[in-house]
Amino acid sequence: MGKKGAGTSIGVSPVTPVRVIPINARLICADNTGAREIQIVSVMGYRGRRARMARAGVGDRVVASVKKGTPELRSQLVQAVIIRQTKEYRRMDGMRIKFEDNAAVLVTPDAAPRGSEIKGPMAREAAERWPRVAGIASVVV
Repeated sequence: MGKKGAGTSIGVSPVTPVRVIPINARLICADNTGAREIQIVSVMGYRGRRARMARAGVGDRVVASVKKGTPELRSQLVQAVIIRQTKEYRRMDGMRIKFEDNAAVLVTPDAAPRGSEIKGPMAREAAERWPRVAGIASVVV
């Protein structure tokens, strides 16, 4: 066995925020794409126990259905990155972070943001994992 932490990449936070947002949860869409509310359909890359409901957290990429928004986007399946969650999580320096709402940003299949601005703050863990999305964020916390 290798040393503890030998496989981590440099520049990405080793903190993985707790995954508490289940499938079928509704999130606020925090960008200007025209979608206002999305519902999680599946979590991309989730590997869990059989018959256990997949959950997502800050920085995870999900497949979602647009529930409220413009008629062109409504009821379409889209990909999104979660940028805020209400459940608090702890960083390595001991600071505990939580937000007022659960929010996500729509992205293309190659992880580029579909909108041109993000409303509200974005978690640093999501910004480190998705730098192209962080480029349109006004505030990174």
